Amino acid sequence: MTSIQASGGAAVVKHGPGRGRRRAGPVHLLALLVALLIVVAASGCGVEGGEDGESAAVTPAAHPPSAALVTFVELGSGKCIPCKEMRPVMEAIQVTFGDQIEVVFYDVWEDEAPAKAYGIKYIPTQVFLDEDGAEFHRHTGFYPQEEIEAMLVEHGLEKVATP
Repeated sequence: MTSIQASGGAAVVKHGPGRGRRRAGPVHLLALLVALLIVVAASGCGVEGGEDGESAAVTPAAHPPSAALVTFVELGSGKCIPCKEMRPVMEAIQVTFGDQIEVVFYDVWEDEAPAKAYGIKYIPTQVFLDEDGAEFHRHTGFYPQEEIEAMLVEHGLEKVATP
């Protein structure tokens, strides 16, 4: 037999004699909400813009084709923690690959146009364009330097220095 009794702000559901489980009370729901917010904050920050998707074939007007073999477009903000963590990674990638790569940063909280042009929802987002300006790779969230380097080497770039 199942019965419900109130107990200190939470409901107790009894399933037969002596067995009961507490339902989530207000404190439990608040703790769950805080945990969810922490996960969202750790994975990236939201931003207004279009749909976030995989590689697009169209070059946004936000950044024309470059003379470099690859253009690394970082869409973020100076105030977003994961975005701040990407700064030394971007600098190291520029040093490691030299003239083969152009690193471009857009603060989408200051100017939403690049976010809309690249169709992003979350920051930081990294977009990689080939020498013709066509997107060939996209990543959302913090992107470790080692993973970027491996992807760029696979794409044909050569390391010219060690930061």
